[in-house]
Amino acid sequence: MMKQTLRNSVFFMIAFFAAAVSLNASAKVQKSMTVDATAYNSVPGQTDDDPWVAAWNNRLRPGQKVIAVSRDLEKHGLTNGAKVKIEGLPGTYTVRDRMNKRFKNRIDVWMEKDIKKARQWGKKKLKISWVRPKKK
Repeated sequence: MMKQTLRNSVFFMIAFFAAAVSLNASAKVQKSMTVDATAYNSVPGQTDDDPWVAAWNNRLRPGQKVIAVSRDLEKHGLTNGAKVKIEGLPGTYTVRDRMNKRFKNRIDVWMEKDIKKARQWGKKKLKISWVRPKKK
């Protein structure tokens, strides 16, 4: 009987420790900030050699909600694959591209080939929000 109780206690302690480690590893931090927001298109002159391939080698496809970020935002967790909510726009956007290093505190909303729509968008100051893994 004593051995069974000891085994149960050890099992409980191991399970508790594993759960605590798992919760800590999956802890996330909600982040938000105000950025300049512009728009870009998959057309020559606005992109590199292949206008449908983004900076991290992601192939862009019509219908996707994609943004590019200035490189200074990467240190805040806005890296390839990050999910971002943008004030005033429905849905969630995915970071799939990065901007030239000359840009700071800026996102670029991908508008496929619709140059007119991108020009109408112009430049805005908008709040964005995302979740990033908690630093250990």
